[in-house]
Amino acid sequence: MTTTRIGTSDLEIFPLVLGGNVFGWTADRDASFAVLDAFTAAGGTLIDTADSYSHWVPGHEGGESERTIGEWIAARKPQGVQIATKVGMQPGGPQLTAANVRAVAEQSLQRLGVETIDLFYAHKPDEVTPLEETVAGFDALVRDGLIRTIGLSNYSAEQVEQWLDIAERTGAAKPVALQPQYSLVHRGDVEGPLLETVQRHELSILPYYSLASGFLTGKYREPVEAGESPRAGGASQYATAEGVRIIDELERIAGEHGASIASTALAWLRQQPGVAAPVASASKPSQVADLIAGATLELTDAELASLSEVSSALIQA
Repeated sequence: MTTTRIGTSDLEIFPLVLGGNVFGWTADRDASFAVLDAFTAAGGTLIDTADSYSHWVPGHEGGESERTIGEWIAARKPQGVQIATKVGMQPGGPQLTAANVRAVAEQSLQRLGVETIDLFYAHKPDEVTPLEETVAGFDALVRDGLIRTIGLSNYSAEQVEQWLDIAERTGAAKPVALQPQYSLVHRGDVEGPLLETVQRHELSILPYYSLASGFLTGKYREPVEAGESPRAGGASQYATAEGVRIIDELERIAGEHGASIASTALAWLRQQPGVAAPVASASKPSQVADLIAGATLELTDAELASLSEVSSALIQA
């Protein structure tokens, strides 16, 4: 099976991560189970979720995704499945105090029904809690065996450097993975200082919104009303002349490989410097095949350059 290593850790994963943000939201229990079955049957290993999924839905308080995944694990008892989850975006006060980080990790372990979280992210920077306390809190979880590796999500290059500097000075476990937003239509957050930091410290990027909320599947060539689907508003913001040119080029290259637009967009992202595995979600099992195909499709240098060129107009500073 094709695998990729996360940073300098011993964590080996299939090079496409299944996003769990839809579980308990746009995918009910049965649909979630079907998606998870399809992903693991095809060789997928790492499932990405968060304690906060899906608190934004009326009547939800967070933990729904983890609970659904935990029920699936209990029912299927899958072999080789890995879990990434996060702390830091639940509504409320300071998120990354040592006490809260431990409490959330313990709650996540209980909901998931696993003994260890393979990759535990700080979901976003906490501007209130001293970073030294947060670094020590995550390190304690590694030492106590609650988590295996550490990741940072939505951190700038400067914030990553600060975390690594504290870890180096104190002997704490260092992050091995970053999860920024990154795709053909959103490149500016990564391509610059963050990528330089990643390469200098041998970290791995596992980007979210890899398909731009569905835009890079080719589904949204024209703006649609947000009410047409829970994610349509986010996707159709890219349905501009520049965005459609990207879709057209993806379609051309996909045709050369007998692949889908989505698989081709994921392949471009996976082949970018520093990227180990894109994160992409599916609310139906029929969507999983395109995600899996994106993990092994190899684009030529000319195809990669062509897509980079046509998407350069949308690079966000």
